[in-house]
Amino acid sequence: MPDKKKVVFHWSSGKDSALALFRLLQKKEFQVDQLLTTINEHYQRVTMHGTPYPILQRQLDATGIDWSTVSIPKEASMDIYEERMNRVMSRVKENGYTYSAYGDIFLADLKKYRESEMEKMGMKTVFPLWQEDTRMLIDEFIDSGFKAIVVCANDTLGKKFLGREIDHSFIADLPNGIDPCGENGEFHTFCYDGPIFKQPIQFQLGEKIKRSYPDPSGKGLMDFWFIDIIDLEPFSKNKG
Repeated sequence: MPDKKKVVFHWSSGKDSALALFRLLQKKEFQVDQLLTTINEHYQRVTMHGTPYPILQRQLDATGIDWSTVSIPKEASMDIYEERMNRVMSRVKENGYTYSAYGDIFLADLKKYRESEMEKMGMKTVFPLWQEDTRMLIDEFIDSGFKAIVVCANDTLGKKFLGREIDHSFIADLPNGIDPCGENGEFHTFCYDGPIFKQPIQFQLGEKIKRSYPDPSGKGLMDFWFIDIIDLEPFSKNKG
């Protein structure tokens, strides 16, 4: 039997990452030995999702897979981002990894960018969910036993969707035009249980806050709502 291809998986802490990793772990030709997450070093949170580092640590530990992080300065330029990422990925490649995997679904420009960066390093890419129907993907996520909550929502959804469980009721309540997986940036999630975890991640919800970010199109600011996730002692199946 040929050797398995060693894969580093880029983990975001949300539902798309969870489902993509779940699929990848079932593919006999791949061996996922490393998870990698980008952290805003100023806030000590996962970029975009806002997951606090202690909660991320609980989550990653629950997968049973080795993991590491890439610290990115607050409001870093692309040059700084690429320098930090390339430094880490160079070490990954030195450890025998030949593939880099992601949970992207529709963003073609982002996929092209990832492929280009990995090609420069002599690595290949894997996108387990690429261009699949997002309604079917979210149904698969829910029906596979995953559990996640909304931790970030754009101003179209607003703060009323923060903390909502990702279930069939949530999908039915989404306004017209909102992608079921939030692939246009409408919302981001935190996945806390499911078939890739040895135990669920225990947490409680904190305050809701609104933040504004520059619109990439140059049309002013974009508003997003976030809900904080507070770390709790994790549940352990081995506890007396």
